[in-house]
Amino acid sequence: MSTNYYVTTPIYYVNDVPHLGHAYTTLAADVLARYMKLKGKEVFFLTGTDEHGQKVEKAANAAGETPLELADRVVKRYQALWEKLDISYTDFIRTTQERHKKGVAEIFSRVMAKGDIYLGEYEDWYCTPCETFWTETQLIDFKCPDCNRPTEKLKEESYFFRMSKYQEQLMAHIEANPDFIQPKSRRNEILAFVREGLRDLSVSRTSFTWGIPVPGNERHVIYVWFDALANYITALGYPEESADFAQFWPADAHLIGKDILRFHAVYWPTFLMAAGLPLPKKVFAHGWWTVEGQKMSKSLQNVVEPNLLIDKYGVDAVRYFLMREVPFGLDGDFSHAAMVHRINSDLANDLGNLLNRSTAMINKYFKGVVQEPETPTETDSAFRAKTEALPVALESCLEDLAFSKALQALWDVISAGNKYIDETAPWTLAKDPELKGRLATVMYHILESQRVVFHLLSPFMPDTARKGLAYLGWAEPITEAGIAWGGLKPGTQITKAEPLFPRIEEKGE
Repeated sequence: MSTNYYVTTPIYYVNDVPHLGHAYTTLAADVLARYMKLKGKEVFFLTGTDEHGQKVEKAANAAGETPLELADRVVKRYQALWEKLDISYTDFIRTTQERHKKGVAEIFSRVMAKGDIYLGEYEDWYCTPCETFWTETQLIDFKCPDCNRPTEKLKEESYFFRMSKYQEQLMAHIEANPDFIQPKSRRNEILAFVREGLRDLSVSRTSFTWGIPVPGNERHVIYVWFDALANYITALGYPEESADFAQFWPADAHLIGKDILRFHAVYWPTFLMAAGLPLPKKVFAHGWWTVEGQKMSKSLQNVVEPNLLIDKYGVDAVRYFLMREVPFGLDGDFSHAAMVHRINSDLANDLGNLLNRSTAMINKYFKGVVQEPETPTETDSAFRAKTEALPVALESCLEDLAFSKALQALWDVISAGNKYIDETAPWTLAKDPELKGRLATVMYHILESQRVVFHLLSPFMPDTARKGLAYLGWAEPITEAGIAWGGLKPGTQITKAEPLFPRIEEKGE
């Protein structure tokens, strides 16, 4: 099994304001990156911004600034949000950086030298917001089938990529690698698209200038998707034979929204095939978030602003909700009522209450000092076994990018902890001095189970995990070694916990 792990988000368009969808993809990548680090892997986690194209040029002109000034201004919004959301990326790539431009020019030149890029003339219907050409048959009332906005007919000299040449090779790869495109519904969608036949793709523009020039013909700029997709290798140092490129490519997982699946599952693999480079191992397209049952849109003024959400509920509550509420891959609906319910039920009642009860009891019965446990009963052993099964369950879930299932598995053990306290009734044991050894054993099991839980919760809720472990007297780094049962040593001083998540008053309470 590889000791390296490379996960990416899409690079986000600087003509956009960071919204819930951007936060969702980036958070999922962060959870994977943190989990793989916890498992002892060398991790490279990439995010960044896509800064070229006609949309940026138009927006900058309208704002009376250069495209680079616009990009420099907007990129800070993403970087500030990722800091606020506790995102642990390795690198942040910008398509305006020299390292990226150099890599894009190189891959374009290599594919052209192979004869897979040729000069021709292009005429079709162009959607500027989507940066996409459509045939007339694909239009709906002469509007873009993706965003429903008007298109315009463009005719210009263009370089073409022989995508049609790689149709059979791509089809064979998808069929031979069932996990390459996930979830399965998206895989089927791409298979159907490829079977219809791939056309050669226009990969340059002359109608605007904000982009990377075509090597040897600077009247043309390289098509924004050819430019943007290459970020996944230019960030690793391509075309240099860098240590990072050798160590981390091909990527283990490209995480994307379903709206950009075709670019990642058709265009990108064929570009790589033409350049003689390995394909990523997995492209996973997640669903979209609606708000109170409606699509997010500026006109409806219902775009959920992640910064405001974090200010209102706290970073780890937002992280938990986004990963728990909806199976990754399906569409989800955001509502403040659902958010408050999750905080009160899962975080305050289950997780927080268990820590409060158990740390209060050991302080009451043993002055906060962990005692040597005696021989466990069947109840103790069953509870321990459930806790010890958790790392394997979590690994299985996260290999499938089933974040909500992973959190459900964690919460099953938390619920079992609360049930274990009710069954063993430490408050009754404490009344009988002869049962002090039994009480010590019960307290050991309940505290040790939580120590394991907080270790495994750390990829999802890093700050909460740190706080929980501090209350449990854990001064070591959070590593895979800490997941094994028995890490809590007799003599450890336990601090009585403050509420991790105070309850929020719900309307109607």
